[in-house]
Amino acid sequence: MNDIEKICKIARSFSLMEGENKTEIPFLSIYCSTDRKIDMPQLESFYIYVVLDGSIRLYTPSGIMDYLAGQYSISKIDTSNSGYVLTFSDKGDFLALAIELTLNDVISVLLDIDGDFAEKIAAAKLDSGTMTSSDTLVVSSIARLFPIMKEPAHRAFMEKHIKKEIIFYILCGSCGSQFLQSIINIQQAGEIYEINSWIKENFRHSFTVEELAEKRNMSVSLFHQKFKSAVGMGPLQCQKRLRLTEARRLMLDENQNVTEASMEVGYESVSQFTRDYRKMFGMNPKEDILRLCNQLEK
Repeated sequence: MNDIEKICKIARSFSLMEGENKTEIPFLSIYCSTDRKIDMPQLESFYIYVVLDGSIRLYTPSGIMDYLAGQYSISKIDTSNSGYVLTFSDKGDFLALAIELTLNDVISVLLDIDGDFAEKIAAAKLDSGTMTSSDTLVVSSIARLFPIMKEPAHRAFMEKHIKKEIIFYILCGSCGSQFLQSIINIQQAGEIYEINSWIKENFRHSFTVEELAEKRNMSVSLFHQKFKSAVGMGPLQCQKRLRLTEARRLMLDENQNVTEASMEVGYESVSQFTRDYRKMFGMNPKEDILRLCNQLEK
């Protein structure tokens, strides 16, 4: 029995309910769903999301990513708010877990890394063998959290050390460089991260940069400069990317037509939606969805 099967077996020994199921370890939750469309964890901090049973598709402005059992994604500034279950388990549900990681957790691990190893991670200079084995060790470390749930005398001490181990292997894994850059951006962003989270929840509605700047008591120019430095784009561009990514999902997964999808994500003009879509994805909506359907069927 491999690590993911061990985790799954213990997870199913709990009385799982639809949605989030908190555990005795405060930063670890198990998610169970019988619906195709599921909400991703809404956590203020970073988190690692591990598929336990079934498979899922996530839509982000960076692309469409499919995850099988044993694979994980790491939340960052443009993480999708929802996922689409591709396959359910033999029991007719989809299982995943999330481990919340605070900024201080990650910085603590980085400070413990000796020499120039952190620089190699940031520059994506670790060899592929190290990254592949580290991805496997992320799951192995998570598996070690479950037995200590029944050992309250040891739990408080062990969970902290295993969490640091998980973070170290994430940094050494295939997503390590990107994750480290996200940490740097968030550390510089501060209150901007809160605004970005607000945009993710309200991207369908109209707002102005002036309104966002006022929320943080900043001038428009300073707010825009800080937001772009932290997120890599302006707030309205961020809103547009979220709208277009969600519209793409609606057309691909829910068979909505161009008009329906554009209106649902907040566009008032279908022609403007089509122009923005072509600029972001390289072709008009109908052509793009047809191409994606053909690719995903292979």
